[in-house]
Amino acid sequence: MKIFPYKKTLFAFMVVILLVVSGLIFFKPLSLLFVKQAVRERMVRLDTRLDDGLHAVLCGTGNPLPDMERVGPCIAVIAGRHLYIVDAGEGGTRNIMLAGLPAGKIEAILLTHFHSDHITSLGNIMMQRWVNGSNTRPLEVIGPEGVETVVAGFNLAYKLDSGYRTAHHGAVIFPPTGAGGVARSFKLGPQDDASVIVLDQDGIKITAFKVDHRPVAPAVGYRFDYRGRSLVISGDTVPCPSLVKHSRNADLLLHEAMQASIVKMIGDEYRASSNAALAKIMSDIPQYHTSVEDAAKIAAEARVKHLALYHILPALPSSFVLHRAFLGDSKKYYAGPVTIGVDGMLISLPAGSNDIKVKKLFD
Repeated sequence: MKIFPYKKTLFAFMVVILLVVSGLIFFKPLSLLFVKQAVRERMVRLDTRLDDGLHAVLCGTGNPLPDMERVGPCIAVIAGRHLYIVDAGEGGTRNIMLAGLPAGKIEAILLTHFHSDHITSLGNIMMQRWVNGSNTRPLEVIGPEGVETVVAGFNLAYKLDSGYRTAHHGAVIFPPTGAGGVARSFKLGPQDDASVIVLDQDGIKITAFKVDHRPVAPAVGYRFDYRGRSLVISGDTVPCPSLVKHSRNADLLLHEAMQASIVKMIGDEYRASSNAALAKIMSDIPQYHTSVEDAAKIAAEARVKHLALYHILPALPSSFVLHRAFLGDSKKYYAGPVTIGVDGMLISLPAGSNDIKVKKLFD
């Protein structure tokens, strides 16, 4: 059948109208279907998808300075089916949830020290662990002496909130005995390289060791050993023999990192703009943090297999050029692989192998 030009136009118009109407009719059901699928995928726990071994999820790789791409320091460590959190920087709770980690299954939080940027999310993580697991016992918070004061403060701050939730949802869902946290402190000896085993069960050994973050004291790092694999988290520190000793032959060293030249540049700008307070802070920062180059030297001396940088200072946008500037001369001192940590990064150390796998869980 021959279709005249004006009829072709009418026919095309009617097809468009039909597609638009169909889209309006089916858009909501289709969108709800996509939403439902996304919800199902989000509910599949990350830990059930991982091989047996040690895994580090970088839930926060930033510092106290504003950063559009990173939240405060927070690292989740999965050993087998056990989940631990090291430090609770601002925004860490959000990324724990985005990564698909089962907040209700967190067994303990380990704090490296009590600077505000390492504890800001402690109350929220304790709350989410209670909310997501209907736990009947408070979350254990492990740290050096002083952790009792920190936990008591957060428990007091969240006392009213937990009461509201039990009253609203009932004691079966929110058992009053499970709210908040309970502190477990440890004491280190006077030696500069003192250490203590804070957990040893189910093949998992966690060792706390002294680092040097003076005038902040006590300050510690943590070493995790499980099924022949090992990872070390430096916490905040300057280079010190204790860190080298306890990182010896580790598969993975997660080390805080500062690019001193960029920090100095920022300080000079503050000084030029007559902001004396921030200029002083920037000049003080190198006194108790580790440069990228020194982190590389530590990794080389300790003979670790992979160096991953976190607590990135200053803020570092995702740019290859800026990453090169941030790494500075680190390659001169460490020949192994160096990864600049980003929020949502998963680093896996499967048991029974020498593999070290790096991937992003979200952007």
